[in-house]
Amino acid sequence: MESQHTGIRGVLPTLAATLATLSGLGPALGHAETAPYPNRPIRMILPSAAGSVTDQTARLVAERLSIALKKPVVVDNRPGANGIIASEMVSRAEPDGYTLLFTYSATLTVNPWITANLPYDPLKDFTPIARPSAPGGNLLVVTSTVPVHNLKELIAYVEASPKELAYCSWGVGSGGHLTMEYLKAKTGMRLRHVPYKSAVQCTNDLVAGHVTIAFTDALSAVPHLKSGRIRGVAASGPERMLTAQDVPTMGEQGIPFNQASWLALFGPKNLPAPIVNRLNAEANRILQSPEEQQRFAAMYLKPGKPSTAGELGDLVRADLGAWGEVVKTAGVTPQ
Repeated sequence: MESQHTGIRGVLPTLAATLATLSGLGPALGHAETAPYPNRPIRMILPSAAGSVTDQTARLVAERLSIALKKPVVVDNRPGANGIIASEMVSRAEPDGYTLLFTYSATLTVNPWITANLPYDPLKDFTPIARPSAPGGNLLVVTSTVPVHNLKELIAYVEASPKELAYCSWGVGSGGHLTMEYLKAKTGMRLRHVPYKSAVQCTNDLVAGHVTIAFTDALSAVPHLKSGRIRGVAASGPERMLTAQDVPTMGEQGIPFNQASWLALFGPKNLPAPIVNRLNAEANRILQSPEEQQRFAAMYLKPGKPSTAGELGDLVRADLGAWGEVVKTAGVTPQ
């Protein structure tokens, strides 16, 4: 019996030491589980190709967030299907703040009207975070060989053409596509749509002469406008574009079209409020920086005004209804 008691007494100190060690690890383990956000790289998925206005804006925001959050924010380009590919990826991601969507407005406000069996709900499957850009429009352009300088001349040129002409945009359901279809419905123009994966590709093919008319984004057309290889005809949205101040809006030319596009940051649904608030605060700080405002201006973009995540959510709901009316007028049906 004595030997048994001795064995137990020998084990007790070892057990006590082990428990003490584990107890000492408790705070460290707990800290690892509740480490402040972020504690690893963040992936920012976007639905546009490299070089597009969405891409360049996203990279500006990602760069500044990386500095502010002290963790890399990596841009992941997933173009195609008018943003559906990128949006669906984020809608299915874990709501932990490490997978974000930086997108243009059509992915959430237009796709529900034109896409049958859309794999995400724009209001239920995403958490609004911040809107870095001010609302803006797109640019209707033609090759320099087309002898038109305004909408009236373009309409006459299309009507007089002995063959059906084509225009390009960055995809079915894109802002460029719907605006042109709206314009066609209002004027009776007959034009065939040629969809591309990106505004950059559309603009490049316009310059190459594969198409003669295009609705493109604010940035893709800049070098070609400057070189004179393409010419601006009209700007959509409520005001003239920084890239082409001499090009009047559709409204100035008698066909009002005030629906604007924007760029914004979202997370998956159920993203925790502390993460949303942190990202929103950092995004708003970027917009208030004189240095970053100059970088926006260099890209011919207007930075948005600081706003809350809730205000972005209200904007999505309002624009969802407004673009629904555009789709109805344009006669575009779900596919």
